[in-house]
Amino acid sequence: MRSSQRERLIEAMLQLVARRGYAATTVPDVIAAARVSRNAFYQQFADKEACFLALCERDLPELIEEIRTAAAAPDDWRAANLRGLRAYLRWWQGRPAYAQAYFVELPRAGERAVAQRDRAYHPFVGMVTAMAARARQADPALPPLPATTARLIVYGVTAFVEAEVREGRVTGLLSWADDLQDYMVTLLTAVRTGPGS
Repeated sequence: MRSSQRERLIEAMLQLVARRGYAATTVPDVIAAARVSRNAFYQQFADKEACFLALCERDLPELIEEIRTAAAAPDDWRAANLRGLRAYLRWWQGRPAYAQAYFVELPRAGERAVAQRDRAYHPFVGMVTAMAARARQADPALPPLPATTARLIVYGVTAFVEAEVREGRVTGLLSWADDLQDYMVTLLTAVRTGPGS
């Protein structure tokens, strides 16, 4: 029963935030949309922010698993990277309400939300780092990956997707796969130049 109420509250939060925005969504709104009691809400969550944070982290393990599965085949690392990237874009494209809540509304929900999002980047950085290692196994002539490159890739792709979602173009995310692939491969194989090289 409690798990069912929790899911209803999270789903109500998702629909309301995607439609109205985080600031305009209230706990009474969520309670009414989920058709649960006020006591039921506070048995599950300390406040609105806690419910929203639960929403934002609920489905990320599924996304991570889809990317890993898509990129797991032992073929050319570039093809594997593109499959993983397409899985990432397809996943968000198929969940426009969740994309709106996560990319647009989460930064407006306060410091705890931003800190949670920063932590959520870690497995993506790990996947990019693993792909870089795979590239170097295939081509030992590639230079070592600079420590910041995986983060630059994750933050860059995320910022691009966020901008597309904010502009109402979530349904076209998959069309950018080849361009984002070029961006990722360029950074993963770049030879560092300049004084720090």
